[in-house]
Amino acid sequence: MPREVTAFSNATVKRLRSLRDKKARKEEGLFLAEGLRIIAEARDSGRLPEIIMFSAEGARHPLASEIIGATEAAGGDAIETTPDILSKTSGKDNPQMILGAYGQPETILSAIDRSSAPLWFVAQALRDPGNIGTILRTGDAVGAGGLILIDDSADPYSVEAVRASMGAIFTQKVAKAPWSEFVTWLRGGSGQLVGTSLKATNDYLEVEYTRPCFLLIGNEQQGLPAAYEEECDTLVKIPMAGRADSLNAAIAAAVMAFQVRASWRDQ
Repeated sequence: MPREVTAFSNATVKRLRSLRDKKARKEEGLFLAEGLRIIAEARDSGRLPEIIMFSAEGARHPLASEIIGATEAAGGDAIETTPDILSKTSGKDNPQMILGAYGQPETILSAIDRSSAPLWFVAQALRDPGNIGTILRTGDAVGAGGLILIDDSADPYSVEAVRASMGAIFTQKVAKAPWSEFVTWLRGGSGQLVGTSLKATNDYLEVEYTRPCFLLIGNEQQGLPAAYEEECDTLVKIPMAGRADSLNAAIAAAVMAFQVRASWRDQ
């Protein structure tokens, strides 16, 4: 039976609110996911929250009620609370009526099985968590294996990144590694490293992509470092017809991913 919590001073409420902070997420090994759609996506991917918090209204939905029951049956903590507490916990003025705290999966590079998918994203020093979440969402859409974050990037388990992923945080693998470690790992097996660069001479529509393909996207402001471009098997550019010289990092990743998949249709 869910327990009712109506005080901001409650220890579990404080614990959940702290997960908006990266340091707390790391210490707790947990992250927040909001909304029935994302929580249902997690359940369909075999993940249940360790803590689920909801309003009376949120619990009325049959699917929400089912997931709340499954969480309790699995030993998780189910808490009914007020919309005000949900708002303060999520940091949104118009909060979702249900949220969950999930354990963070292992993010070491050796946990990635490159043969499990034909396409992977690699992102270098992305600063915007929304871009990270959007790339994960694109990865789910194109059947990619996941995202490898290189160097110092935004946290893929931040509330903003999880929101932008629309549930793909539960369907895509996520790994973190410094560049040198990634290169050693990549060259230890098969894999074509394709970088996007304004300096490239190859049109992205005219390149032959091979499986598994690793799409390397650079930092939002600076792009890829020269040494990283030199390591790529192929550098490509997406021609711009207007005044803008480049696309947003997440949009570029999506354009590239769909072109790579399209190029394989007749193979």
